[in-house]
Amino acid sequence: MAERRDDETESRRILERVERETAPGGASFIARTAKDAHYHATAADRADPIEYWGTRIGRTLGFFIAIGLLVWLVYAVTRGG
Repeated sequence: MAERRDDETESRRILERVERETAPGGASFIARTAKDAHYHATAADRADPIEYWGTRIGRTLGFFIAIGLLVWLVYAVTRGG
């Protein structure tokens, strides 16, 4: 019986979350996505300074490596191989 209540509670919690996320009066999907992307890119959780700076450095390096690979790809395609 307790297991059934736990399942019902979990189901209600999930349904309420879905309702909040899809509610027309709430933030739009694009606004939420932009906020989440900004939070992710800036490593906004500053609880641990080492993790914060390590995350920022890693993401910055990843960005420059991705740009470098894109430049290399364009160069290789335009030169024919």
